[in-house]
Amino acid sequence: MKTRITELFGIRHPIIQGGMHYVGFAELAAAVSNAGGLGLITGLTQRTPELLAKEIARCRNMTDQPFGVNLTFLPTLSSPPYPEYIAAIAEGGVRIVETAGRSPEAYMPAFKKAGIKVIHKCTSVRHALKAEAIGCDAVSVDGFECGGHPGEDDLPNMILLPRAAEELEIPFVASGGMADARSLVAALALGAEGMNMGTRFVATQEAPIHQNVKDAIVAATELDTRLVMRGLRNTERVLTNSSVEQLIRIEKEKGADLKFEDIIDQVAGVYPRVMLEGEMDAGAWSCGMVVGLINDIPTVQELIDRIMEEAEQLIVQRLAGFLEPALA
Repeated sequence: MKTRITELFGIRHPIIQGGMHYVGFAELAAAVSNAGGLGLITGLTQRTPELLAKEIARCRNMTDQPFGVNLTFLPTLSSPPYPEYIAAIAEGGVRIVETAGRSPEAYMPAFKKAGIKVIHKCTSVRHALKAEAIGCDAVSVDGFECGGHPGEDDLPNMILLPRAAEELEIPFVASGGMADARSLVAALALGAEGMNMGTRFVATQEAPIHQNVKDAIVAATELDTRLVMRGLRNTERVLTNSSVEQLIRIEKEKGADLKFEDIIDQVAGVYPRVMLEGEMDAGAWSCGMVVGLINDIPTVQELIDRIMEEAEQLIVQRLAGFLEPALA
């Protein structure tokens, strides 16, 4: 399948693996890229730029296909050393970066100087237009369904994607609720040039995480995610567990007086315990509503092959079948 996204990134299929904390290691990124998609190493999971450089080198040994790095710009007082992370990315020969969080505007000159193509994650059309204006090559448009931070507008992809198509000149991919061929074909119909999958790639054999996490995703339904931290305007969609329910009780008790410190035990330092050690109730961890569509744990190759084969069948057979034959 050929779209502006496949041409921009030099990949065979318009499928991107989203950056995910303590999931986006070299093993998963390489598997996605080898299967024809775009795999991403999660940059800040690597605690230092030196460790990121080593992870990039590991991935380079696993694939000769294009792969990228996710770099999230955090609104913190003590920011990570972003120039050093960008240098590690550039020196490692990586030419694709997915940015997220705050605007990457301050770092765009460094990306451009290194010949790096930037795709920025956005939860609104206004943010996507800003990304286009500062020189991003593409955007990933995140609907309200997504795991992690969906923004504060609560717009689902059935509305957000067509609005993005109306406004943007640069290509974009759909993110949030993406899991299978139906997701891809629907995203293309709504104006996207591909899709970004996060939660779906967690439940694959190559995802280098604890089996408990994969099993929890397969067992969950579309009703098993919760929105937390809304009162802090830092809304996050997470998979429900005992810690999440406790967090929600604290939010209700504190009301407008809620502070981050009140819920720090439920949200800080959670990912290593969940993803690596399999402590499913350790705290709140990002997960999309798309868990309701995930029923197996295939290899990445099997998953992507299945998506592309079924997408072709949907387009050529099912959708084309609705058209009346042209009159002679």
